[in-house]
Amino acid sequence: VVEHDDETMKAADYVVDFGPGPGVRGGQIVAEGSVEDLKASEISLTGAFLSGRRRIEIPKQRARTPPSGGRQPPGSAPVQSSAARSNKTRSKRSDPVGNSTLVQGADAPRSEAAITITGAKHHNLRDVTVSLPLGNFICITGVSGSGKSSLINDILWEVLNREINKGTGTPGAHESVAGLEHIDKAIDIDQSPIGRTPRSNPATYVKLFDLIRDLYTQLPDSKRRGFKPGRFSFNVEGGRCEACEGNGANKLEMDFLADIWVTCPVCQGRRFNKETLEVRFKGKNIAEVLDMDVQQALEHFDAIPKIKMLLQTLHDVGLDYLKLGQPSPTLSGGEAQRVKLAKELGKRSTGKTLYILDEPTTGLHFVDIEHLLRVLHGFVDVGNTVIVVEHNLDVIKTADWVIDLGPEGGSGGGQIVAMGTPEEIAACEASYTGQAL
Repeated sequence: VVEHDDETMKAADYVVDFGPGPGVRGGQIVAEGSVEDLKASEISLTGAFLSGRRRIEIPKQRARTPPSGGRQPPGSAPVQSSAARSNKTRSKRSDPVGNSTLVQGADAPRSEAAITITGAKHHNLRDVTVSLPLGNFICITGVSGSGKSSLINDILWEVLNREINKGTGTPGAHESVAGLEHIDKAIDIDQSPIGRTPRSNPATYVKLFDLIRDLYTQLPDSKRRGFKPGRFSFNVEGGRCEACEGNGANKLEMDFLADIWVTCPVCQGRRFNKETLEVRFKGKNIAEVLDMDVQQALEHFDAIPKIKMLLQTLHDVGLDYLKLGQPSPTLSGGEAQRVKLAKELGKRSTGKTLYILDEPTTGLHFVDIEHLLRVLHGFVDVGNTVIVVEHNLDVIKTADWVIDLGPEGGSGGGQIVAMGTPEEIAACEASYTGQAL
């Protein structure tokens, strides 16, 4: 099993840990043996997390949680939960209206606004009404099949995409979604590819390559030759290698098999023609820049503020090992998602953006999760809202607010089991998420 989940690793008879770092800084076996052998390793990052020497910390203070007062988010309605009423082990603290034994916590997170979904009945959702306090890091939890994706992806996102982004799509069954006037942008950051051909890469996706091409156009050698920005593009004729049309590889169509890409014999994968590659900045031509990883490029372009800023966003999401020109189809789902996050980091924030992520920790190591959480909490710190559908306890425990669905999956789910801070969810015996926390 290739796995990052700590419970799976702890159950293994034998573990082989690769590293020590990602990308070009990895590729070696740093530890192997039993779980105890891994824990004892001084160079294994995985072992450090499994042993507890290193951990994702619980926030000392949930800064966006208000002082006492029992206030619900504005516009919210009391949620009726038959699961809560029928379970005798549930805490009996009532909500402010006094007609539900739902565990909501004494205090809802501080927010002057909320998005309220009323009467959600899509798939197995049982007439769910719930408020999402804006300006917070919110986790939607529950066992598989409990209704998380139905609520957030099929209802909330489809409504946001239609009303805010003017997109198409049909939301799942519900009565209403209120509070959309409080946000000006909605973004769904998933793990789908950022591109499907070798022409697409991290540098083009975050608009970094546009700045690099402009820089090369301003070089004295380029001006003498009359080169324009298009000269340094592998998408148009002029500067690219025409033998592969700037792909750096040629597609070999295979009958009855998947097509394969073969390195171009003319440019040797460099994408550009000889004349274009003669222009250099600090000794490097455009192809050599695309072959740099993010960390190398940060050092190379240290004196160019705009380029350095975009490179820093890729570094901040933990992708400093990624090559700027790495073809998009070769990126993992987690890498593609973090490139998308980097693009958002490079934009000017209005503080009214709502981000949705569905199980973003899939395929991520503990270290990658650290980077991810740092970025997501950074979005919230400037006033934005992050809603994450997640099972990972390290993510859930850092949330400002948790909404737990269930109690079971399928026909046994579709209800709100508990709402509150992670500490309050942990105190709810009827919540499987609470028991795990």
